[in-house]
Amino acid sequence: MMLPLVILFVLLNSATSGILKERNKDSCVGRCGDHVNHNYKCQCNSACVRHGDCCTDYNLCNAGLSCRGRCSEAYNPNNPCHCNTKCSQYHNCCQDYSSQCGGKRKGFTRSEVGFTDEEILVVSEQIYSLDTNKATKNEIHLNLQHSVFESQTGTKIDYAPQRLFAYVNEEVLFSRPTFAKFIALLNNYNRMTGIAEKFTVEQLAEQDMFITEIMKSSIMNKLYQVFRSKKMYNSIAEFEEDLKKMWFGLYSRANNVLDSSGFEHIFSGEVKRGKVSGFHSWIRFYLAEQNGELNYYSYNYDGPWADYPDVLAMQFDWNGYFKQVGSEFIGSSPEFDFAIYTLCFIARPNSPCTVKLGRNTMKIQTYTWTKSTYGNGKKYVASAFPLTP
Repeated sequence: MMLPLVILFVLLNSATSGILKERNKDSCVGRCGDHVNHNYKCQCNSACVRHGDCCTDYNLCNAGLSCRGRCSEAYNPNNPCHCNTKCSQYHNCCQDYSSQCGGKRKGFTRSEVGFTDEEILVVSEQIYSLDTNKATKNEIHLNLQHSVFESQTGTKIDYAPQRLFAYVNEEVLFSRPTFAKFIALLNNYNRMTGIAEKFTVEQLAEQDMFITEIMKSSIMNKLYQVFRSKKMYNSIAEFEEDLKKMWFGLYSRANNVLDSSGFEHIFSGEVKRGKVSGFHSWIRFYLAEQNGELNYYSYNYDGPWADYPDVLAMQFDWNGYFKQVGSEFIGSSPEFDFAIYTLCFIARPNSPCTVKLGRNTMKIQTYTWTKSTYGNGKKYVASAFPLTP
């Protein structure tokens, strides 16, 4: 007996749906951006790249990475990136949003490069795990002494009769090539803003040697590979040259003279309008303390990390000039600081950058120098430091 056509259609449709559903367990068709589902044999979201379980046709999902024909479209959570006016606010614009839609991503400073929040978390955790030159708990001992509340950080009261660094294994740590090249740079600067920096040929060579040395590290190689995947750089030489310009290029903070750079401000420290400005390097802090140039007063934040790198925010006097709150990584290698700040400077300039380090999330604040540029409108580093609660 023949089945009614309606019943036959329903049965055939159900069978087809079952076949497609089973087939989709091995495909990204209709699944791009879905949450992880272990009922499927492979996955189709951005995390699958990290975990190595993408479907073979995951490239289908990448078709949604362009804004071509999508400007001002309604928000769709299944899309890997977005093309409406709010994408700048949420840091999830597609890479070509600026050129295709005539908009600007917040903090956009390099040509057509964008990072999702998830990408920054992944890359920062990788940078953290690759810091093989960092100090161990046996190589640095801190003597934190007195903790103050945020409201007390400006009191200029010395609550700590002893030094912050009770012990640092200089023989081990400072003999490492990246540390040695970093330390060689610290005495090349005049800390007073408004006085032009003048470098000798030897001092300029030290900048080159530092960049060359840190580029040998796994950390900086990883960062280069990430930026190259975003089509920012075509070669390591191009990356190194841009690092030198954005970090060591001189600009004027006072008196219209070339008196400052990102490296000097952040890692060596400056004095501006009678106060310490910048100074976010634990190595610089330790050496100044050892030389009797720096008096540690107190701390107002100690990060959650059980080992190094850790984050500390403290108050101190630097040869008569006060720093109300100076935050820095403790025990990190120079290449780690350089890499994590560069990542955030490019990915989230002028805004808090959420990174993941040792399974803990934190924020880094970076600023671009706005009064002068280099190259094709590229920005110099103005400042970078860990944000504390």
